Amino acid sequence: MIQKQPDYLSIGDKVSIVATARSVSKMDLQYAVKVLTDWGLIVVTSENLFEIENQFAGNDELRANDLQKSIDDDGIKAIFVARGGYGTMRIIDKIDFHRFVENPKWIVGFSDITVLHSHIQKNFRIETLHAPMPLTFQWDEDSLTKLKELLFGNRIIYKVNHVSTVPFRIGNATAEIIGGNLSILYALQSSESDLITDDKILFIEDLDEYLYHIDRMILSLARAGKFNRLKGLIVGSMADMKDNKIPFGKNANEIIEDAVANFDFPVVYNFPSGHDKINMPLILGREITLEVNQIETIVNFTHRK
Repeated sequence: MIQKQPDYLSIGDKVSIVATARSVSKMDLQYAVKVLTDWGLIVVTSENLFEIENQFAGNDELRANDLQKSIDDDGIKAIFVARGGYGTMRIIDKIDFHRFVENPKWIVGFSDITVLHSHIQKNFRIETLHAPMPLTFQWDEDSLTKLKELLFGNRIIYKVNHVSTVPFRIGNATAEIIGGNLSILYALQSSESDLITDDKILFIEDLDEYLYHIDRMILSLARAGKFNRLKGLIVGSMADMKDNKIPFGKNANEIIEDAVANFDFPVVYNFPSGHDKINMPLILGREITLEVNQIETIVNFTHRK
């Protein structure tokens, strides 16, 4: 199956904001709506965007219906998921993607939105954007600028200098990049949304997890064969990790390094993407060239017109 790319955006295009997980308020999204409007886009907020049921943005049916309407509306060129949290897994099997396959559009978000990224990569091979969400638009101006550039079709190359205290493994690879939040990828194993990592470059990141949870999840991926035919591994932000009173003895990067020690693909840690202030967007499903040398990591996205 050939990888498909949604059309790049143009001034005057219509985009939607939906909430597939936790609830949001109008105030939460004011800045994002202004930013998208300033980019020359027409912003449509979904019908039930500000509904609340416990921690969710309305019940499962309402959230699924809002996402479905944005998918089915051929006038919508990109769907921005308002925030993460938890809830997308509860609705993924309610979504009909037939119109999405016929008329691909950008799905933009990270964290819990990994459910959508993974499901779409596994089943439809359509590019999506692991990128800042409306709730996080204020975190970092440069990350937001890069998001705009990618959405409007500009070429992006990342060059990240290595931190001396962080491990890395030198090497080069050219392959499609897939992945997202480690906890979600772990939870999606053996489901219809489980990623196939063979001959791919895997990106992972996470937030607010116990170190032994990281160990359990990364070993689970290893035992499931996710690293056996991998071309490269990019580890993003592993932010706000927690430990028990009796220390685990290794940080998140060291835990991952142990799990992939017997493989020979290039590995980079602390890549500036994920649950941190700097969250550089990644086009999941796009072929990249990954170069990890002694000084820096270079990620070069194959440019498509």
